[in-house]
Amino acid sequence: MDASQVDGQEKGAEDKMSTASQAVESTRSLQVRSAIRRITAWREFNVVLAVIALSAILAVSSPAFLTTANLFSVMRAFSLTAIMAVGQTMVILTGGIDLSVGSTMGLAGLLTAMMIRDGYPVNLAVAGGLLTGCAVGLANGLMVAKLQLPPFIATLGTLSMGRGLMYWITHGWPITLSFEHPFLALGQGYVGPVPVPVIVMLLLMITASFFLSRTSTGRYVYAVGCNEQAARFSGIRVNGIKILVYTLSGLCCAVSGLILLARMVSAQPMAGLGYELPVIAAAAIGGTSLMGGEGTILGTLMGAALMGILQNGMVLVGIDTYAQQAITGAVIVIAVTLDQWRKRRSVPC
Repeated sequence: MDASQVDGQEKGAEDKMSTASQAVESTRSLQVRSAIRRITAWREFNVVLAVIALSAILAVSSPAFLTTANLFSVMRAFSLTAIMAVGQTMVILTGGIDLSVGSTMGLAGLLTAMMIRDGYPVNLAVAGGLLTGCAVGLANGLMVAKLQLPPFIATLGTLSMGRGLMYWITHGWPITLSFEHPFLALGQGYVGPVPVPVIVMLLLMITASFFLSRTSTGRYVYAVGCNEQAARFSGIRVNGIKILVYTLSGLCCAVSGLILLARMVSAQPMAGLGYELPVIAAAAIGGTSLMGGEGTILGTLMGAALMGILQNGMVLVGIDTYAQQAITGAVIVIAVTLDQWRKRRSVPC
């Protein structure tokens, strides 16, 4: 074999190695691009990115932000909103909305406080408060499913009735509990360094996430929101699903009401007032479509966290109290607008 043949073989081998190397690099590039597309297409990507970015900005602006005490304080602060937003998410997934969350929250706490004041056992008083929330939610569900009332009108009426009932029962005066009562641990206690309300929030969200993603009833909730008529024709009991989600929303509001009662040590006739917007916003910011059929509990948690971190950050950096509401409202509008823009580019359910 002469020198030219050897050189030709070596050159051919080098060409093959170069081609193979290019193929490997091309495959890796495709894999990276595919992974990036999957991540950015993730429903909660935008809100998770916003939470991380806002946390980074606040960590630089205020060293106190990243302290363990402050982080748990933030989580405890938005736990009430997040718990109620779990039920609100389920309602919105069916294409409805629940405006009575604040009144239901206050009414459940009020009944619990009255039972504790009158000497009932704590377990019975807690059960009474939870059943109150379920009863209000059940009434909402029946009005929407059976009477065919628009959810906005039905729950707006319940909001007004609940608030009026609270004022009528208390005559505008709070019902105060003993500062030594063991019930207060629900709102003020800790398990190690973790506040009890945070533990309740996480357990409830894990349960709700499992229910929506791993059970047939949870999948029916999405089906009703995607196409109610198609769901009805496929044999799904649409009215039953609607009644269920409104009842669960009432239950979540009652849980928040009990935690608020334990934290404040009294049931105020104005308890829960103004929670409607933050609860709906937490679900919407987290990627839950207000048209129904799309959303996750994880997204709702991230939405509530974003609002909680924003509120805490504005306090830490000393932003004027009156300006905080305007900034919060602007963030809500921007976040929902960006999410709706993303959804228009994605495939509908």
